[in-house]
Amino acid sequence: MSLKGIIRTFAITFITLSAAPAHAQDLLARQAPVDRKMKAVDTLMLKSVTVREEMENPAAELYEDWNNIYAHRATELPESYRINLKHFCMPTPSRVITSNFGYRWGRQHEGLDIKVYIGDTIRAAFSGKVRMVKYDGRGYGKYVVIRHNNGLETLYGHMSAQLVEENQVVRAGEPIGLGGNTGRSTGSHLHFETRLCGVAINPALMFDFREQDVVGDSYLFRRDSYKAESTEATRLRGKVGNGSYSREDVVGASGSQGDNINGEVLYHKVASGETLQSIAEKHGVTVDAICRLNHIRKTMRLRPGQILRYS
Repeated sequence: MSLKGIIRTFAITFITLSAAPAHAQDLLARQAPVDRKMKAVDTLMLKSVTVREEMENPAAELYEDWNNIYAHRATELPESYRINLKHFCMPTPSRVITSNFGYRWGRQHEGLDIKVYIGDTIRAAFSGKVRMVKYDGRGYGKYVVIRHNNGLETLYGHMSAQLVEENQVVRAGEPIGLGGNTGRSTGSHLHFETRLCGVAINPALMFDFREQDVVGDSYLFRRDSYKAESTEATRLRGKVGNGSYSREDVVGASGSQGDNINGEVLYHKVASGETLQSIAEKHGVTVDAICRLNHIRKTMRLRPGQILRYS
């Protein structure tokens, strides 16, 4: 082969070898948008599956079963659990609480009684799935229990009519019943309960009926202190003339109130980053006083949302 032929063969081979990686790169470049689209499709499918699973069995990570035999049955509580309070709806526009959470008439009253009239619309507090639609003549009367994706179960009692069926998926704000006076009731009202794993939590820790709002975007439930917090929130009821709770009552008024000449019992809701020292300085009291009133130690680690008495 002549020198010219050898050079021509080498050039063709070089061009061919050089073009191969470029062709491969073109293939990869064309494949990249396809991969992104498939990833987006997979994400949408995963979200769809998640939504479908939540509709079938809300809060499955907390509850082992789904039954309509018991209105509430206590199961194992988590050490802590953050309850998402976003996308809520007040069950009624009524701002009047006629009976609070706590000990009453020789037994525990495990919800709030809210003044409504017969026929008033009662709405689902959060989106979820209806677990029970029953009648209890010696207790709740006509009632509905809904399990929500945020882990809560809400119970609505003494209604005159139920507008939903068991296993029905409902959205926050959807009508589920009408106000009434059925069951063990002395007047028309809504008995409203909030429960986690069957255990009653004071609704006032999450719902502010006077302001028709929730107290925050979320509520951190802690097993070791939920009873104390529920009790403290209940003791605040005397501060409001109509018997309802407000955000200010639970959080505490701003500013220093160390000069409490009326001997009023006052509380402070711990915000993120606060310490016993900063709380004491804010209200003009001592750390020792706060520790004594709450039966805690100075070394106790505070958590946001915790309620402390300071006077």
